[in-house]
Amino acid sequence: MKAVQVVGYHTKLQLTEIPEPEVEGPFDVIVRIGGAGLCRTDIHILEGQWAGKSGVELPYTIGHENAGWVHAIGDAVTNVAVGDKVILHPLITCGQCRACRSGDDVHCENSAFPGIDTNGGYAEFLRTTARSVVRIDDSLEPADVAALADAGLTAYHAVAKAAKVLRPGDTCVMIGAGGLGHIGIQVLKAISAATLVVVDRNPDAVKLAAEIGADHAIVADGTHVQQVLDLTGGNGAEAVVDFVGEGGATEEGVAMLRRAGSYYVVGYGENIDVPTIDIISTEINFIGNLVGSYNDLQDLMVLAAQGKVGLHTTKYPLGDFQRAIDDLDAGRVRGRAILVP
Repeated sequence: MKAVQVVGYHTKLQLTEIPEPEVEGPFDVIVRIGGAGLCRTDIHILEGQWAGKSGVELPYTIGHENAGWVHAIGDAVTNVAVGDKVILHPLITCGQCRACRSGDDVHCENSAFPGIDTNGGYAEFLRTTARSVVRIDDSLEPADVAALADAGLTAYHAVAKAAKVLRPGDTCVMIGAGGLGHIGIQVLKAISAATLVVVDRNPDAVKLAAEIGADHAIVADGTHVQQVLDLTGGNGAEAVVDFVGEGGATEEGVAMLRRAGSYYVVGYGENIDVPTIDIISTEINFIGNLVGSYNDLQDLMVLAAQGKVGLHTTKYPLGDFQRAIDDLDAGRVRGRAILVP
């Protein structure tokens, strides 16, 4: 089968022929990929940022946002059948450790992460397990929802945390209306009555934010912090969800946070520099967010089937992977880029 692989760090991906994965265990599921999302983490992988963390041996197939059709199953698989449309939770988990049994499978002690530390979905087929596949509604197509497997799931996970503490009349600021942010906007409007303020440097992204539900959409032009303070009576927002995490976003985000507010860190790339006395004297909270759980993904797919969450996508043939990577790196992708075998 054709697969796009990392052959070395600080070098380009390579399209190659490798053997198709086969069922090896009773709970294995082979998925014929219908769409694989591109993520900035893929670029960070090529830059070598994940080399020490993942421990993966090169070459390997990249791609951690995957959806498609069940192609083959192990003899103990009962939750899906050959031909079913599925989206894949990004992790392969054991189901036996404390985290898994608590429903917090993203922190599984024995997990594998296709596209990060084992073969992923920039390919025609991918092997995962029954624990990782979520059936999707017949109205949905794999290429249209693939990026919800990670970008959407990450956005949902962070926004759902914020929604638990936000009340009607509260304000939530979202920094960034790009690949993750445009999903987070839709999720918050679907599950919370809080007032949503979206901030982004890109005027087109700000326009999109207003179109998909933001109550206030603000261009980050140097006056945006004051605009947020003005909207909140000078107090700041009860919650800030930061999908950027670099380029000064965190300093500005903290400045938009009210006393006893919560700052949800999603994007990464810079340090948070806040004096500890400011943290304790105002009782602000910093909350890290990785990817969501299997249950989070099921909930997200309900919203997708209901038409409350949709992806803005640009699709590329698998063989056009380099153009897709270049477009993503240059900021030319609106929403999410999807590779289609």
